[in-house]
Amino acid sequence: MRNVTIENVTDVVTQSLGKHQAIPARQREIMTSLLHHLHDFCREVNLTHPEFLAACDFLARAGQTCSDKRQEFILLADIVGVEVLVDMLSNPIAGSETTSTVLGPFFRDNAPILPKGASTVQKAFDTQETVYVEGYIRDVDGKPIPGAIVDVWEDAPNGLYENHDPDQPDYNLRGRFESDEHGHYAFRAIRPVPYPIPGDETAGELIRYMGHHQMRPGHLHMMVTREGYRPLISQIFDGESPYLDEDSVFAVKEELIGEFRKAPAGADTDLVLRFDFTLPIAAEQRMAAE
Repeated sequence: MRNVTIENVTDVVTQSLGKHQAIPARQREIMTSLLHHLHDFCREVNLTHPEFLAACDFLARAGQTCSDKRQEFILLADIVGVEVLVDMLSNPIAGSETTSTVLGPFFRDNAPILPKGASTVQKAFDTQETVYVEGYIRDVDGKPIPGAIVDVWEDAPNGLYENHDPDQPDYNLRGRFESDEHGHYAFRAIRPVPYPIPGDETAGELIRYMGHHQMRPGHLHMMVTREGYRPLISQIFDGESPYLDEDSVFAVKEELIGEFRKAPAGADTDLVLRFDFTLPIAAEQRMAAE
């Protein structure tokens, strides 16, 4: 401990884990790996002290940016592909279940509960295209799942979510819907448009440092939950949207690309979108059954 060197500092720190207070095995595993990777990174790039101080300042400013309307650390994790990686590790696809993807930083709890088929649109835009979204929620055996909650949110035609736009009503383009006895859900919304992730504050600094662009393809966020089933956090992407092949947060999955089709004559929306969801049984339910 009195002779810490570049070569032994990692071992010195990892040997301190749990030395004076017992820690769980998983905690030890996480910290040991984190310390090794973090120290190896510093040695590999020969990190300078001014760069270290700049990083500390960056993280401090990221924390100051967080609020109930913006989760800066999730946004930073999205930019470097960490959230999408953690999602894939946490929700592996073993069969026919629907693929998940990132939650993103713009989700809000307690969206209004709306009747099946209702519209999430509280404020109309001149450029909007309305869409009727519907589909079925089933289990992996194809049986309908009634009573599933479908939580939806999206950006407006100006590229802003309502919690970042003072001109939009509270919870505009957000809502929660329940599947019926046949597992069918439906709601009315608008066609999502591509938009830039926030380019101000630390997120903008990071993405410019990477030399990447800020754009996301048009997508609907959808979270599907039902007791006894694994929750699904996903996004439905517009198959005609630009940036599908270069999403700034790397969240596009081929199986999540939907087709926004022209609505039939007499419909009360411009477009229709059909998308079905398949939910696997929750892990604890599966283990109990076994």
